[in-house]
Parts: sequence; C-alpha cells; structure tokens
Amino acid sequence: MDIFNYSRRDSSITHVGDITIGGDSPIRVQSMTTTSTNDTEGSVAQAERIIEAGGELVRLTTQGVREAENLQNINAVLRSHGYNTPLVADVHFNPHVAEVAALYAEKVRINPGNYVDPARTFKHLEYTDDEYSAELEKIEKQFIPLLNICRNNHTAIRIGVNHGSLSDRIMSRYGDTPEGIVESCMEFLRICKREHFDDVVISIKASNTVVMVKSMRLLVSVMADEDMNYPLHLGVTEAGEGEDGRIKSAVGIGALLADGIGDTIRVSLSEEPEEEIPVARHLVDYVCRRNRHLYIPGETDSSFNWLSPERRNTNKILNIGGDNVPVVITTDLENKGSSAGYNPDMISDYVYTGKTLPSTRIPGQRYIVDYSTYVRLYDHTDVYPIFPYNAIPFITGVKADVKFIVLPYGANADEYSACLKANPELVVVSTSHHANRIGEQRALAHEMMRYGLKNPIVFAQTYSHTQAEKGDFQIEAAADMGALMIDGLTDGIWLINYGDLDRHDIETTSFGILQAARLRTSKTEYISCPGCGRTLYDMRTTIARIKEATKHLKGLKIGIMGCIVNGPGEMADADYGYVGAGRGKISLYRKKECVAKNIPEEEAVDKLLELIAKCEK
Repeated sequence: MDIFNYSRRDSSITHVGDITIGGDSPIRVQSMTTTSTNDTEGSVAQAERIIEAGGELVRLTTQGVREAENLQNINAVLRSHGYNTPLVADVHFNPHVAEVAALYAEKVRINPGNYVDPARTFKHLEYTDDEYSAELEKIEKQFIPLLNICRNNHTAIRIGVNHGSLSDRIMSRYGDTPEGIVESCMEFLRICKREHFDDVVISIKASNTVVMVKSMRLLVSVMADEDMNYPLHLGVTEAGEGEDGRIKSAVGIGALLADGIGDTIRVSLSEEPEEEIPVARHLVDYVCRRNRHLYIPGETDSSFNWLSPERRNTNKILNIGGDNVPVVITTDLENKGSSAGYNPDMISDYVYTGKTLPSTRIPGQRYIVDYSTYVRLYDHTDVYPIFPYNAIPFITGVKADVKFIVLPYGANADEYSACLKANPELVVVSTSHHANRIGEQRALAHEMMRYGLKNPIVFAQTYSHTQAEKGDFQIEAAADMGALMIDGLTDGIWLINYGDLDRHDIETTSFGILQAARLRTSKTEYISCPGCGRTLYDMRTTIARIKEATKHLKGLKIGIMGCIVNGPGEMADADYGYVGAGRGKISLYRKKECVAKNIPEEEAVDKLLELIAKCEK
C-alpha cells in the first residue's frame, strides 16, 4: 500500500444491470428508499427522485416475500418511465426472500450476520472445531442455491457486513473486532470464489468510523492474501443527519477513498434519501481530483502499521501532544473576537491573529502571532510565536513555552530535524498545496518518525469557500483529515478558509471532525439510521425532538434506530437507545440492555428522557 500517492485500487468488474462496478468504472453513488416496498407508487416516486439527483443504484428493503415479489412491479414501472437504474434488494434473516428477490432485482444484498445465523442476542457461544465447521457447512448449503439463482438471472450479490449485526457465533470466536467483521465477510466470499461467482460487491459498515476504516483496510489485505479483488462499497452506517452526519460520513469514507479504496458509496443520512446523493457526489469528485498528481517520494516508517495504526508518540507541550486530545486552532486576522456564547466545549484552544493581538484579550484564550510580532510584545501571557520554515535561525533565540513552525514536506530534513531536536517545545504545523495534500502531510509525518522526532504535528488545511458553500467546506475538510486521524498522526487541526465563512462554522467543523474520528468529544453524539421500509414510526420528527431535549448533554451517545436489524448492535457503545420494535411500538436501551419493551410511540420519547434524567443524576 502506497499511502503517499493516490491511485484507485485494482478490482474486478461486477455487472449490475446495465452498469459496472469496479475496474475502470467511475465510483458509483447510491441511496435507499424509505418507503414500504409494497407501496409501488410511493417507492417508484422516491426512486425517481434519487435517480434524478444522480443516484446510480437504488436499494429497497425486502423483509418478506411480498416485498421481494413487488420489486417486479416497481422495476416495471420505472422501466416504463424510461429509467434503467439497477434496483438492489436488501435482505435480512430469510434466505428464501433473497432467492425470490434475485428474480426481480439487479442485485441482492445479504447480511452475513443474520442470513443463516440466528438473530444476535449478545450471548457467548462455545463451539468445538467440528461444531464450528458444521456451522460453516450450513452457510454453504443455504448460500449456494442463491448463487445459482443469481447466476441464471444475471443478478449480482452484495455481501454487506454491518458491525451492528455480527452474529453471536462470530462474536464468540473473534470478539467485537475488525478481525471478526472481516471473517464474517470472508466466510461468504470463499464460497463465491469456489463457485466461480464473480458478480460480487462487498461492504463493511459501522457507525464508528475507526472500526469501519480499520475493518475495510483489513478486508483489502485479507482478500489480497487469498487472491481476491472484488469491488468495495463504502458507507458509515447510522451517521445521523445534518452537518454531523455529513462530517462523520466524509471522515470515514474519505479516509478510505484517500487510499484508493472504494468503488461505490452511500452517505447514509437521516433525511430524505435524495439528499444523500449531492453529498456523496461531492465527496467522490473531491477525492478523485487527486488522480495523476505529481509523485510524492514518501517512505513509510518501519513502526507504522497501516492495518492497525497507533497514535504517534509525541512530546507533551502544554496541552498539545502526549496524551492530550488534539487541539483546535482557528484564524482571526480581523480580531473579530471569540465564539463566546456558543458551546464552551467548542471554542478553539488557540487563535492565530497574525501581526496583531486583539485590543482586549479574552481571559484564558491562547493566541498565536507571527514571531516578529511576538518579540516586540511586552506581555507574553497566553501568547505564542509561529515561525515560517526560513526563520529557523531565529527560533532558539526566542523564549516561549510553546513555539510553532510551519514545515512543508520537501524541506531539508537534516536541517529541520536538528532544529526540532534542539527545541523540543516546537510544534510542527504541516501545510501543503499539493494536489494530494494528505499524501505530502503523511510523508512529512513519516519522515519525522524516521528521524526519531517527537514534536507534535498540527495539520493545517486551506480552502476557499463562501458561506453558501459551507457544506462543501465541511465535506472537504473532513475528507482531508480522515486518514491523518485514523493513522494516529494528528495532534491538532487548523482549518483555514479564504472566503467569508463564519469563524464559528469553521470552529464547529473542526470539533465535529475530531468527534467523528473518536478523538475528542465536545457534544452529544446521535447514532441514527436513515430509515427504510422497515421503520414503523415517524423517524424525522422523533430525531428532532430527542436532539432538542438532549443537546446539552456533553459526552453522551444516543442511538435512534428504525428497527431491530442493526439497532442494538450499532448502538452497542451508545449510552441510550431508542429502537423501533413494531408498528407504533418502541423499545428503550441502556448500553446493550433492553430496559423497556414495546412502549407506545406517543410515550416513548418522554420515557427515554426520563430514563436519561434518572441515570445521569
């Protein structure tokens, strides 16, 4: 794996209706309907909105035979309207439903966690080797008939593993680990390979971006070891809605796209499905701009493990590096002041003000100024200098507890390493204007590691967006930071925008990115699914009500799930959960434990709030 130079991973070609996935095909974007699949008119209308927005595949839930059979009608109406977009049937629990759906859809998605194995109960199971082999034989017996039907009908298969629905069998042997997630997938892929069935797409999804990225990286490695190169579908499941959902999705998906991994994506938002498409499209187009960039001659440090990276060992300098959470730096050249009045946990740790300081400083706020300004100041309280690379000769002569140096990749390593070793209080600010900026930033970090340098690194990313383009800014910044954070290289983040974006929006984006990567918590996190035909309550209204009532609870994770399929699993690390249990019925969870079952929907939100209030006293 060349982590410094962008190129698409080589994959085989999968045929899905009239399109191909993998090979030299463009990265496809897709979404999923939220209508009942028995509702032909509603499903067609929503599918058409997805297609008109740019969706290249449309997935529909098929929880039963009736839904699977009605795909024939939905497909027929769409074709009569001039749409040839492939339909994907989403199947859980019932192999027979998959066999029926394969007759009427261009692709069938099955979930290894519940396709043959019983529904997850979080129970530990003990197997002898022979008993475990017998379970694998059960999978083969159920799966091969589906492969034969798909082969005869030119239907593709998506093997879609969800972190939240791993079987008790897999969990008991492998634990809740990327290794278990990958093995759950490989059990089915090995059968595909033995049966010479090649029209396969694979997905591994999780609401935890770190788990999702590590699992997909491991899958790529394991497949390569077993001579497989099937195309890959990417997504952060249960990402939520609004800005948080977009940032979280861009962190996880962007980290993988940066390494050339991914042939089709879905950005799962708790919004109307057509709203997912522009986000996915921009994310793909932004990352793919790196194609055919100038070569970066980076060299990976021998201690780095791409499959399971650990945080780089750095000096602790005040609140930067060491075991500190990554800091946030923002720019305020016009001395407009702070974000006081907003969430106090989302105010920048440092503010760069350039050549001047505000006439009235905010108590406790740390400032960064140009070194030439710093040396003229009488009062250095909470003020720290920043040096350009060409000012290295002046660094030792300036006294400060923390100093910052802007260091581009390609600088003389012997020169800057001597400076960094002589000045352990120096924090490196990594910048790049390369077409593949994170490639250069990775290269600099690895060069520092090879030289034995432990100075912290803050990654500075520059953009040029208007306030109207805030969404694009958030997607791009999250995508640029994703791999750097997952790789364990990040001691700080500094987003710089040359435009009229409000400082508060830049600030909250920075904190949102760090939270999405599980590096720093600054607000309540909502793990909410986008909904589908299995959702039997008003999800949008419910999410809004829960968010409004709990937004002040810093550090809590609250799951809001449409149904039982992935609910308890994906929110396994959530503090509280709200899960659809049937028409108009809700079950409440604390951690993995169901504490109340089948509550009427009209009472459930109040009951959840009562549960949180009681437990968080």
